[in-house]
Formats: sequence, structure tokens, C-alpha cells
Amino acid sequence: MPAQRTVPAQQTLLRGAMQRLDLTRNAFAERLGVTRRALDTWLLPASSREHRSMPDVVAKMIGTLGVPAAGAAAPSNLRARLTRPGKPHLLSVDVFDRDLAEEVLRVAETMEPIARREKVTRVLEGAVLGNLFFEPSTRTRVSFGAAFCRLGGAVCDTTGFTFSSMAKGESIHDTSRVISGYVDAIVVRHPEKGSVAEFAAATHIPVINGGDGPGEHPTQALLDLYTIHRELSRIDRKLDGAHVAMVGDLKHGRTVHSLIKLLSLYKGLKFSLVAPGSLEMPPALVALARERGHRVVEADTLAKGVRNPDILYATRIQKERMGGEGLESYPANFRIDRAAVKAHCAKHTVLMHPLPRDSTPGANDLADDLDRDPRLAIFRQTDSGIPVRMAIFAILLGVDHLVSGNLRDATWK
Repeated sequence: MPAQRTVPAQQTLLRGAMQRLDLTRNAFAERLGVTRRALDTWLLPASSREHRSMPDVVAKMIGTLGVPAAGAAAPSNLRARLTRPGKPHLLSVDVFDRDLAEEVLRVAETMEPIARREKVTRVLEGAVLGNLFFEPSTRTRVSFGAAFCRLGGAVCDTTGFTFSSMAKGESIHDTSRVISGYVDAIVVRHPEKGSVAEFAAATHIPVINGGDGPGEHPTQALLDLYTIHRELSRIDRKLDGAHVAMVGDLKHGRTVHSLIKLLSLYKGLKFSLVAPGSLEMPPALVALARERGHRVVEADTLAKGVRNPDILYATRIQKERMGGEGLESYPANFRIDRAAVKAHCAKHTVLMHPLPRDSTPGANDLADDLDRDPRLAIFRQTDSGIPVRMAIFAILLGVDHLVSGNLRDATWK
């Protein structure tokens, strides 16, 4: 069998072993008795010229460390752990503990060769996704659709109130009941907090929260966590004990609301929450992080709050969620550009943003003069959306254990 055919299983085995053993790349390489360089080449995709196949003796050694081999097709209990009977939904990150979150991310890891277009699967052949987006979206809507298609399913899209029956006065309940008769899973984005839960209450097919106003965005938080793990591993750091700075509109940013909940499942973090006056992180989320034993520092300027973090997570000002408050006082010096990063960040700081960023001239957002900075992870971050959302679909539809045995090589380049 050609070496390329073993790449997905090889990468899954290595990354899974590092996660289960809670080791950085350097520590894992030392545990295996190999160089960090060798480990890096085994983790590269098959398309890389520097990729190398892992020796059989290393795979056997990993087995002696108590790490199960990849590819077993035993049914998983993840759906039962993630949802309630008869309600196979993902509405909030509140359902996660650390172990469950990391198991979902391990499923996402198995989806990587499909997301990279190296492998193809049809485990959701015949299934149809209803993508109901009542707010503008590009990345999230297309990412959910692409993830479902890459599992073999089909997608029906609707965007905006204007093109839905809600413009005629139809209720959320009726819309949900009707759409449930047409499709096998629903993703909903809606401008009102709690509205996605209303959709879910009216149906027994899986409903995924694609963002409900200023509430939550659980799959974005999961893909952010997935990205953070991979970025920190690349620079040989761990999430436990990390310093995470969140900067911008923390009041209305649903991505940071979900993310701080997930990150607070880890140990000994320092959170620097930097926002202009009136746009601070909701007090309940600050209290949650502190209750879980983390250090939380709140500041109203970059100079006061951002000092060499491991992760700098910038957010766009959410003008569409404001009734005028905060707009006049949003300071120009909240722009995250090359000068700000040089002044406040370390050489290893990972720069993240949920996108879209405001690229208009003078916007107080993540600037495009950082686009060539290797620390900028925003496009690696968006790429993570496909395997993570594939994992969520596979789990909620009960096929996550079938994917590894249902792969074939992609026929296109």
C-alpha cells in the first residue's frame, strides 16, 4: 500500500496521542525518542514535499503508551453525551466539559484529510441540510454547507428574512416544524438571542446554533479551540497556564462569549479582557472564569491590558447590534496593526480573529498590514471550520464512527 494512504491515520494517531498524554510536540518527541524535526515531518500533509511516513516501530511504541489505534469502527457515545434524548441539538457550549470538548476535536482531526480534499466519504449520502441564515453571513454559512457536502450530504440554503416566510408573519415554531419535514438537520443563524433554541424546541432533528444575536456561537468557539491547540502545539506550548488576551467589542461579540466558557475549562489561564468603556465582557462571564480559578484582568486600553500574551483574539465592533451606545466612544487606538503588535505582543503570540474583519481605511480592527506576519492565524482558523463542523454533523447524525472505514482517495487534484 502506498505510504500516502496511511497519512490520515498516521496524523490522527500522533495528534490523538499528544492530546491524550497532554504533551507538547517537544515533550512527545522526547517520549518517543525521536527528534522534533522527525515528528514534524510525520505530521505534515501528504501534499508537502517534506512529509515522511512514520516507521512501524514508532506506531507500536505509541500503542505501548496506552493510546488506542486510530480507525476503530466501534459506535461512539458522543451523541448521547452531547445531547438530550430526543433533542440532538448543539445550542451552547455549556454542554461541554474538557474531556467532551477534546473528544469532539479528536473527531475533527479524523476529518482533516477530507477537509484537505485528499479523501472522500459518503457517510451522509441522501441526507439534506437546511441552512437557515436570517443574518448576513459568508464564512459560517458556506463552511457549514461545505462540511455537510464533504460528508456526502446535500444543502438547501435560505438567507435573510426577505426571502423567508417569516416576512409574511410566520412564527419560528411553524418555520421549524415545516423545514423539519424537508431536511435531516438544520443550522440556524438569527439576530435575536434565544431564537435558535425556539427553533430547536419545535423539532426532533438536529439543530445547530450558527449564532443567535449577541448570545453564543458554539461551533466558532470549538474551531477556535481547535486552532488554539494546534497553534500552541506548533510553538511547543500548552493551553493550561496560557495567557489569552481578548480585545475589542466583548459585550456584543458572541464568539468571545462562547470561547471564554470553553477556555475556562482548562487550568490556570490568565485572561486579559480589553474593551472600551460600555463594551466590556458581560459580568456573568467574567465571574464564571474567576470561579473556575483563572486570573482575569480587565482594561480599557491595549497599553494597560495586552502584554506579551500567548493568544491575542481580536474582535470587530458589532455596529449592527448597537442602538447607538459605544459608537462615539470607540477609540481609534484600538486598531491591531503592525505597530500595536510590535509594542504589545511577543514573538510567539498567535494572532486570531473570528472574521469578518473591517478592512475599510482607518477601521479599528485587525489591520491588513499583518497579513504576511507568520503569527497571523486567521486563515488557518477559518480552515479549521470545515473539519470541526464535519465532526459536529457526524456526531449529531450518529455516523462519526463510520467515517474512517468509509474513505477513498479523491479523484481530482
